[in-house]
Amino acid sequence: MIDEFEEFDEELVSEAVTDGIRVRVSSDYIEDESRPDEGRYFWTYTVRIDNDSGQTVTLKRRTWHIADALGQSFVVEGDGVVGEQPVLLPGDAFEYTSGTPLSAPSGMMFGAYEMNREDGAVFEAMIPPFSLDSPYDTRRLS
Repeated sequence: MIDEFEEFDEELVSEAVTDGIRVRVSSDYIEDESRPDEGRYFWTYTVRIDNDSGQTVTLKRRTWHIADALGQSFVVEGDGVVGEQPVLLPGDAFEYTSGTPLSAPSGMMFGAYEMNREDGAVFEAMIPPFSLDSPYDTRRLS
């Protein structure tokens, strides 16, 4: 869990709230990891999950939908995030950074986290759509 949170640049943040779980995402194009001449573009994205509900929740699984400007899309699913299945008490927050490559200079991502409440209920917390934009594409998906 985190105590302090560096504020996202509000212009670059996508946000969704589902059953008291607030998910905020920002993305950054990483020039050093990208090879535009080889059709490789790389972004990092930072996610902050706040438990504004009155119950403890555990993030069990993730599903990401990723699409690029060329019309290619794929789904990434798995247990937890960055090797963890964080437990968030009411008022807690969890933040992580991950990354994704694309073969196009822009794209978008969205998805859902499978959350388990302490009372046994299971629900999906939505991950809002956010754009992956690079300086190599004059079109913007957002």
